[in-house]
Amino acid sequence: MSTGRAAPAAAAAVWEPGSQPDAVAVLRIGGAWTVRGGLAAPALAAPAGVRRASVRAAQDLRIDTAGACLLLQAVQGLRRGGVDVDLSQLGQAQLRLLELVEQRQLALPQATPRAHAGLLGDIGRAVFSAMREGRAFVTMVGELVWDGAPLLLRPRRLRWREVAAELEAGGLRAVGIVGLLSFLIGMVMAYQGGATLATYGANVLIVNLVAIITLREMGPLLAAILVAGRTGSSYAAQLGTMRITEEIDALRALGLSPFEMLVLPKVLALVVAMPLLSLLADAMGLLGGGMVASLGFGVPWREYLMRVPEVVDVRTLLLGLVKTPVFAVVIALVGCMQGLRVRGSAGAVGRAATTSVVQSIFLVIVIDAAFSVLYKMLGL
Repeated sequence: MSTGRAAPAAAAAVWEPGSQPDAVAVLRIGGAWTVRGGLAAPALAAPAGVRRASVRAAQDLRIDTAGACLLLQAVQGLRRGGVDVDLSQLGQAQLRLLELVEQRQLALPQATPRAHAGLLGDIGRAVFSAMREGRAFVTMVGELVWDGAPLLLRPRRLRWREVAAELEAGGLRAVGIVGLLSFLIGMVMAYQGGATLATYGANVLIVNLVAIITLREMGPLLAAILVAGRTGSSYAAQLGTMRITEEIDALRALGLSPFEMLVLPKVLALVVAMPLLSLLADAMGLLGGGMVASLGFGVPWREYLMRVPEVVDVRTLLLGLVKTPVFAVVIALVGCMQGLRVRGSAGAVGRAATTSVVQSIFLVIVIDAAFSVLYKMLGL
């Protein structure tokens, strides 16, 4: 025999039409109009021909503020449909609750739809949004300089174990994708350039094309873009998840700096990993270009390998590598910044990861263009 209390009856509403066409119909509500009772309001559409209705409570009626809100919405719908609804037959407790809920509903500010400001308004909002993002990034750079520089002067305080773990996750595990895509991009450059050079009988100049573009631009840039999409997004997702689970707040409660514990190891690891990945991208790009030059355009491997040092020198390689630490700092800071700004639900983590990838790639390309202009001004 069950000794537990019976489950409350579900919310119910029954129409009792009057005997005369113009008589008042009775809407009798009962059951549990409560959240605890699994509130699910029944359909309250008036029968055909009903113009006046009186709402009355059954003996088993239990109603809370949520049920009162739903009942008021149903009554308002009936009134909009031309039915004159009378609530005076309800009990005093129910009437007071309905009156209280109705007053609070009316007191709530009504959200007004924002008028579309047109093209200029959209541009203005985009500009202010970009300014806010720029300010947040400059703040992260300032925090890196203010908090990171003293730690670099005292290396013993750095968390080298975390740096090594981030170096493996952000650098070593990216070797495969960086090497493969760099090889394919080298093949594409050689094919596209060789198709034009072959018409002039200058197949050997494929070496010049592939070597200069790969070492100065494509190798570092491609490695940075791949790292931004792979590692930068993981930084944003990791820190964003820690924000939602309140792990970062727990670190602050323990007196530990989230920047020192989480951000600085990622920045240091990526600064070390990015030049190495760029060297890998350079080597694989040259290898892909050499394969196409040899198999597709008749440039022997020996001549290809001998001509590369004649076309490019160590300075060309260094001009490409000097950009990579800047790329690394930008990618790491943007990813960490977006992760630390996550608020709300898990959906915000996905938006932060997407935003970090877009911003990182945009800034990497802008910085690469700035370096190209600077090299041109310096005659390099």
